[in-house]
Amino acid sequence: MTIRSKAPLRLGLAGGGTDVSPYSDLYGGLVLNATINLFAYCTIEETDDQHISIHSYDTDVVEAYPSAKHLDIDGKAILIKGVYNRIVKDYDLPPLSFKITTYNDAPAGSGLGTSSTMVVCILKAFATWLGLPLGDYEVAKLAYQIERIDLGLSGGKQDQYAAAFGGFNFIEFHQDGSVIVTPMKMKRWIIDELEASMVLYFTGVSRASATIIEEQKKNASEGKESAVAAMHQIKQQAIDMKIALLKCDIDQLADILREAWVSKQKMASNITNPVIQEAMDVAIAAGAKAGKVSGAGGGGFIMFIVEPTRKKEVEKALRKLDGFVLPFSFGENGAHGWKVYPTDKVKNI
Repeated sequence: MTIRSKAPLRLGLAGGGTDVSPYSDLYGGLVLNATINLFAYCTIEETDDQHISIHSYDTDVVEAYPSAKHLDIDGKAILIKGVYNRIVKDYDLPPLSFKITTYNDAPAGSGLGTSSTMVVCILKAFATWLGLPLGDYEVAKLAYQIERIDLGLSGGKQDQYAAAFGGFNFIEFHQDGSVIVTPMKMKRWIIDELEASMVLYFTGVSRASATIIEEQKKNASEGKESAVAAMHQIKQQAIDMKIALLKCDIDQLADILREAWVSKQKMASNITNPVIQEAMDVAIAAGAKAGKVSGAGGGGFIMFIVEPTRKKEVEKALRKLDGFVLPFSFGENGAHGWKVYPTDKVKNI
């Protein structure tokens, strides 16, 4: 039997960074994000050869290990190994034999939550295969624990919940560690208008977010006034953008996005750089109203708000740079998995 899963990547519309500890632990965080039609994918194929075969296209890892209850975290395919180790431990399973293949639609360091989304995707595949009782909240929470605690990787909490739930979500991260996801029931015409008013541009620079996030965490824990004040502003902007989005006030949304980019740059150094600034300048000169980097910063994707009648002008200007414009649409579905049975086992189709 073959098991497949997919989980959507996300755009961080507002509030990003306030979901990162210790800020969220000290003050609580608020994030508004939305998933798009780019995905992480996972396939698990059952085998009986007493081996675990791993093919991670994103990290260019092809390895095979003897079946065991624990795989060493040796720097190779650590997301896959982290999920496997936690599943076997939590559910007291015997060593499993399988081949697992994973890949993403977007490059690592894109600012679309690729790593966290992949963890959710892998978890969903194992849950589908083994019949584990994991709902959306449980998948997101477990994915966070695996990535941030078990593997010690820096980052926040929003990506796991975005991938698990899908769609537009307003997410509250409380000081006691609890998380509340409020799906936003958007009118289709509002989503269409937002899509018509946005340009997504990849800078051509994939960045490791860990350094930026570690500085952000340090600033929050030490109470650095300018950085913490910026995070407070960013949290309020998540509320403001939620209101603007529900009213489909694109001009107000652009104003908030512009303010959010100014605030974001105060959270840590290296959030912007000459490549990002050039793309911002070129897009604004061509008619974009506002822009902001999705994710921690330093590279990856920039989302721009534009007047729909000038969208092609902005795209044409950006295409003269070293990155690329990526057409996209918003999606409604979160992570899901399914089983594929051998054709000789399927009857009455």
